[in-house]
Amino acid sequence: MVVVTVTDSAATQVVTPDDIDIAARRIGDVILASDLHPSERLSEQTGAKILLKREDQQAVRSYKIRGAYNLMSQLTGDQRSAGVVTASAGNHAQGVAFACRSLGINGRIYVPTNTPKQKRDRILAHGRNWVELVVTGVNFDAAQTAARADAERTGATMVPPFDHPDTMAGQGTIAAEILAQLDELPDAVVVPVGGGGLVGGLATYLAEYAPDCKVIAVEPAGAPSLTRALEAGEPVTLDTVDTFVDGAAVARLGDFPFGVIASMTERIQVLTVDEGAVCTAMLELYQNEGIIAEPAGALAVTALDQLDIDEGATVVCIISGGNNDVSRYSEIIERSLVHQGLKHYFLVKFPQEPGQLRRFLDEVLGPEDDITQFEYLKRNNREYGAALVGIELGSATGLHSLLERMDASRIDCEQLEPGTAAYEYLT
Repeated sequence: MVVVTVTDSAATQVVTPDDIDIAARRIGDVILASDLHPSERLSEQTGAKILLKREDQQAVRSYKIRGAYNLMSQLTGDQRSAGVVTASAGNHAQGVAFACRSLGINGRIYVPTNTPKQKRDRILAHGRNWVELVVTGVNFDAAQTAARADAERTGATMVPPFDHPDTMAGQGTIAAEILAQLDELPDAVVVPVGGGGLVGGLATYLAEYAPDCKVIAVEPAGAPSLTRALEAGEPVTLDTVDTFVDGAAVARLGDFPFGVIASMTERIQVLTVDEGAVCTAMLELYQNEGIIAEPAGALAVTALDQLDIDEGATVVCIISGGNNDVSRYSEIIERSLVHQGLKHYFLVKFPQEPGQLRRFLDEVLGPEDDITQFEYLKRNNREYGAALVGIELGSATGLHSLLERMDASRIDCEQLEPGTAAYEYLT
């Protein structure tokens, strides 16, 4: 059992449902009331009524415009003149850039070096001559440190991506929108988690107007900032962060969101999902629903197979963003295949004799197996030559028989195990 004690002063601050309703009116002319899209495929798989809240349809292709615009539209004249500063893994930056141009406010936007080029380009496209892009730091937290130093030095207003009441209120407008779009109250809303602003805002509104609705918070296994915060009773900084799910790769949950979430632990369930499973969900969303989701945008759907869902229950999954760089798809496919047990790598020691590759194909490879990678360098004056071989199986159950055929062959084969340095280099 997780015991939560809230000691941070942020916990005493409150975002109310009224704040969220006011935010909805404030941003109503700027944001899109995104579709609540029924998924026949996911409904059949789960037995529930699965609806996808399509925040990828926003002008900036993510929900982040809601919080950024809600905060910035309330700045005073002097604050607007001094400009704004923010840090973001990409999506919040686009929301701030959009708001800068819409409101006529100059901004400097700090993004980490792992931010996909597609997101960087979109930031500049939305902000145009109103924004300056600063690329610094290996992750969001490093970029945020630089942005805060900038704000202190210049007097610009910091626009936090999640750790501010106005940001959270803006993001919580998604909940108000969901309830307005449904004829009945949802049984569960599944929400991606990075810094916690979205889940905090949603949970606040749903607690008032849909008190029986469960909130499922989903974070990547490589960046479980909410899980660790709940275990510790306060936000903690993760030692390492896997930045693959870049939109949720936050090393430390926000103090303010934590205060809200910690007060509702009886109605918020927290799940973590493997990055490989996220890749599979992304590909399935594209292939079946035609939805281009970024890794963080697919977190909610990825967690569905972990949920204990009643037959016929109404479940809303937040597709939080669709800013995915097409250059990443080869890695996404690779990670998905590995996660499904379809892709494996081997070091193969071939006797340096004619016909050994043919022997390997005849004796080891199955009829549905395919060699997807083969790297071999012939060595003179050596009895054996090593090759790196990547094999994609017809089905995950075919691995056992493949290993049996390898054992029976006189060609020496060694499987590379996940978690080893050599394997991580490949994937």
